[in-house]
Amino acid sequence: MRSKKYHVYFNSDERRLVIKSLNELRNKLISEGKYTDIIDEVLVKVANTKVKKIKVISKSS
Repeated sequence: MRSKKYHVYFNSDERRLVIKSLNELRNKLISEGKYTDIIDEVLVKVANTKVKKIKVISKSS
């Protein structure tokens, strides 16, 4: 069975915050002597994503 793919759009500040948070979690797990395999995979995926500019249209009532 194929796993579902999700698309998440971040602006540059949000992306920076996600990378920082994942790195802090990774450092915490390392200091506790726990495995960081999953965090490493997600961190690499977020850090290596392509930047795609999209147009956001908001509808005001």
